[in-house]
Amino acid sequence: MEQTGKAFLRSSRHAALLALCYFAAVMIPNCILFFTEPYSIWSKAALLTLPAGGYLLWSVAFRRSGIAVWLSFPVIFFCALQIVLLYLFGNSVAATDMFINIVTTNPGEATELLSNIYPSVILVCVIYLPLLWTATVHVRRKVDFSPRFRRRTAVVGGVLALVGAGLLIPAYQTKRHVLRNEIFPVNVAYNVVLCAREYVKIENYDRTSAGFRYHARRTAKADKREIYVYVIGEASRAANWELYGYDRPTNPRLKALGDEIVVFRNMLTQSNTTHKSVPMILSSVRTNEHDELFRRKGLPALFNEAGFRTWFLSNQSPQGAMIDKLARDADSLIYMGHPRYDMQLLDTMKRIVEADTENDLLLHPALLRVAFQLSPALSARGSLLSARRRRGHRTAAQAEDMERLRQFDPLYRHLSVVGDRVSRIARCVQRIALQRRPRRGHARRRSGTFPPRLAYDDLLAAARRFAGVVFGGLQAGVSQQAAAAASHENAPATTHALFQTIADIARIEADYVYREASLASPSYDTTVRRCYLNDHNRAVPFRATGLNGTDLAYFRRRGIEL
Repeated sequence: MEQTGKAFLRSSRHAALLALCYFAAVMIPNCILFFTEPYSIWSKAALLTLPAGGYLLWSVAFRRSGIAVWLSFPVIFFCALQIVLLYLFGNSVAATDMFINIVTTNPGEATELLSNIYPSVILVCVIYLPLLWTATVHVRRKVDFSPRFRRRTAVVGGVLALVGAGLLIPAYQTKRHVLRNEIFPVNVAYNVVLCAREYVKIENYDRTSAGFRYHARRTAKADKREIYVYVIGEASRAANWELYGYDRPTNPRLKALGDEIVVFRNMLTQSNTTHKSVPMILSSVRTNEHDELFRRKGLPALFNEAGFRTWFLSNQSPQGAMIDKLARDADSLIYMGHPRYDMQLLDTMKRIVEADTENDLLLHPALLRVAFQLSPALSARGSLLSARRRRGHRTAAQAEDMERLRQFDPLYRHLSVVGDRVSRIARCVQRIALQRRPRRGHARRRSGTFPPRLAYDDLLAAARRFAGVVFGGLQAGVSQQAAAAASHENAPATTHALFQTIADIARIEADYVYREASLASPSYDTTVRRCYLNDHNRAVPFRATGLNGTDLAYFRRRGIEL
């Protein structure tokens, strides 16, 4: 009898220890978010107390130890994912757009991502796998909590939960939807639900857009063949583009074109995530018309209706995202085979231009892999930077940041070469439109994912998703449009203008094509308020995107009003 009592005491102590370890493990993200997120003091207090109370109550909800741990596996998964995210970006909760990227990625991208985040993956495995293994042992051995421990833990958990619920009252006085947006893991669970809804819309796109037509027609046609090139390039960073004032020669070939190109320096992205920004660049959808993205067709469909032969070329394998849905509207869709280099894609484009001498063409090369391919070379070159380049920086951290950013200089030179090759291939064209999309430059952000909290690098013209528009060849026969484009070099715009501008240059009239939204039109409307599509697919002013004082000051220095 005495041995049985000692065995029970030992098992109950083990059960209590597992419950406390579970509580500590799942509270890690909340404790980190308490310091990283710009919430009100009431929200931060609720961020700790409300989940803490809930976790304690749940940990003793069952008499048998280990059951609660396994039944809360989704929460453990969210915690692990959140820790990985915090390792990548240093702030923000797992966003809806990140879950969309997970379910629409391809094996190549997944491998590239994992190769950059493996330290954080190892960390979460060390934290949570032993917890799950111990919970399994307790369930199999039928380890139970002592009634006394369950009662005390339930009382403490209940008090904390009530205190947390009470703290939500003043928190809601300063901001709406505090529980939904700021309390982990409720906010992540809500984002998963939104992700599921968005994924269903993507999967149903072929059905919901089946009967859509632009009713497009061309109002004029040139004597010569017309070829339009609409390039979506790999992510890059505005501040490292020589065309945007960077003091190093990162775009020598594009800059050498001089007055032959127009660079729009006041363009902001509608979204900083691939699965939304690229489809919006390909469509006529305004920022506040997100649901229309799943009803309307894109740029290839518009040019098809206008009588062009359309080609969509990609050096990325299919991933089932909206980009692939819109690409299938092209007359010809080509995904490059291994190794999918940029020049391989451009060689294909050259062959198309040379072979098809009869049709007016829309060529749409999507160069989406260059940053990953160049990463080893960038790291090697970055390691050669001498200590002398650090002079003039106030701290070692600032010098290290600058050194990391300079590692990407070869990438920007490569993009300049690509742009020059596009111009040479389409030497016979009457007009060319070249567009790129950029990325933040920090080394540990070479992950292919995008930070939920924004900075100026995520919004500015050459910064993430879109590097401004570079138009070339406009002078030949379209002097009015060329002059209008040049006059709007510093005009406020978003990536919504891309679709409208290339349609206007091609002199296409259609439903959802507006001259006042085209940067190549003298009637371009500079008074339209610019908005950003946030993680919950709501159009919000750029000042409401979480930009801090440093970001706003950067925009002011560049003369950009948000």
